[in-house]
Amino acid sequence: MPVEVRYDEACLDHRHPDGAYDLPLRETEVAEPHPDRPERLTNVERMLRAHLGEHATWPAVEPTTRDRLERVHDPDYLDEVWELAASGGGRIEATTGVSPETPEAILYAAGSAIGAAEQQALDTDADTVPYALVRPSGHHAQPAQADGYCLVNNVAVAAEHAIETGAVERVAVVDWDVHPGNGTQECFYDRDDVLLVSLHNDFGSWGPAHPQTSRLDERGTGDGEGYTVNVPLPPGTGNEGYATAFDRVVEPVVDTFDPDLLLVSAGQDGSQMDPNGNNVLTMDGFREMGRRVRALAGGSLALVQEGGYNVSHLAYCTLGAIEGAIGVESGVEDRYDLLAECNPASEEWIADAVEAYEEFWPVG
Repeated sequence: MPVEVRYDEACLDHRHPDGAYDLPLRETEVAEPHPDRPERLTNVERMLRAHLGEHATWPAVEPTTRDRLERVHDPDYLDEVWELAASGGGRIEATTGVSPETPEAILYAAGSAIGAAEQQALDTDADTVPYALVRPSGHHAQPAQADGYCLVNNVAVAAEHAIETGAVERVAVVDWDVHPGNGTQECFYDRDDVLLVSLHNDFGSWGPAHPQTSRLDERGTGDGEGYTVNVPLPPGTGNEGYATAFDRVVEPVVDTFDPDLLLVSAGQDGSQMDPNGNNVLTMDGFREMGRRVRALAGGSLALVQEGGYNVSHLAYCTLGAIEGAIGVESGVEDRYDLLAECNPASEEWIADAVEAYEEFWPVG
């Protein structure tokens, strides 16, 4: 089974200002390079081309249109992004930037995600797994708010497109990025046709652009109550902890929801080398999660790139996730598998999630 990599070099041209960790005042001589570097995608592309060979195809990407973004995002907010880009770019919020090339990158990134979702929604017998290799990432972007390097929520736009066009009725999103899918949560918080299951470290709210805590008490509202499933994990959680979270929460919830389409917000920043996370996943851990989501999807699966900021280990972990999803092993070994899982408290945290959601789903 091949992976269909949806990638366009337009996504490399988007830039954030450097110094992301230094606001509002930088006291050092040299600004820290922004973590969301184009090299992230360049390394992933090389890894996949070098080691998947005939198991990967690379179709051309069709950029999406503004009206499709506006199914999820406020037009005035999108105007703000476009106008900032036209004026030369700059920061739209503390950690997120816009450059003159950003609007084109956004349209290609969202177009890649839409194309991946469309393929699986319209051709459930397709013997392939689409993967959108994109930036800027999307899962923090809210309907009218940029956040955490994200400007447009690619997964939310793809999910809404699949539903709006009548291709599917129910979409599940599994978000394994080490940061919570707060933007996706905000997009669908009162709806029962989109399920979000997010595994993440407990960062809480990190400012006015990110008011959500993504803790156990944020579970949806109205018709959407119970359809936002947040699973905070303690620092040091690794392969075994994530496997337990899948066993006790992810798999029973998604299986019961029975989606027509399963989208994965595939952020590999839970890896042990990532500078923006606190967990210790390895290539093997991501391979196992790829295998599990493939089994859960029953044929209608698409992966969309989110975070992952060690430009070397990201490529290994992404290769592992895709290997699991398509049932292929390249033989590449994880050269960065250096740390042991170091937080047995993950069992307790997952048990708390089970207790929080057992009134909605057969977790346990």
